[in-house]
Amino acid sequence: MELEINGKSYPVESDADTPLLWVLRDELGLTGTKYGCGIAQCGACSVLLDGRVIRSCVTPVAGVAGRKITTIEGVEDDPAGRRVVAAWVAHQVPQCGYCQSGQVMAATSLLKQSPQPGDDEIAAVMTNLCRCGTYNAIHATVRDLVNGGPSPEAEKARAEAARASNRDGGAHA
Repeated sequence: MELEINGKSYPVESDADTPLLWVLRDELGLTGTKYGCGIAQCGACSVLLDGRVIRSCVTPVAGVAGRKITTIEGVEDDPAGRRVVAAWVAHQVPQCGYCQSGQVMAATSLLKQSPQPGDDEIAAVMTNLCRCGTYNAIHATVRDLVNGGPSPEAEKARAEAARASNRDGGAHA
């Protein structure tokens, strides 16, 4: 069986009923997608399948053959994914970071499907669990993305301002 992952074709030898998560991690070495619960409840295993978020821990590999799979390793190849990652960095969302690949995938899927979601839609889609409780930061980051930020140019300007502030002891802050 062949899988298309992050724009590349991979031959897969796993049994047809093997969860996609284990094929990604164990057979292909793509370890950015995490194991959390194994029952599709936490979202740490989230990947995109044809642009929509799925839980890879319960998705048989045979069901995704011939479809486009995007993992956290390839999410920045998509313009929406690149914006989400830039926003996650700008807002310093992660604490421990374990769930963040799944959070980024969920946010990317949301913005691809609904570029201007309201708060209720954000809450309905961003259901991945976070042991550190970064839900407020996640919501604020998605809200910022909906409102147009941060663009790569804005993130670059923010980073340059932070460096300048650090050089002169915070005078620009």
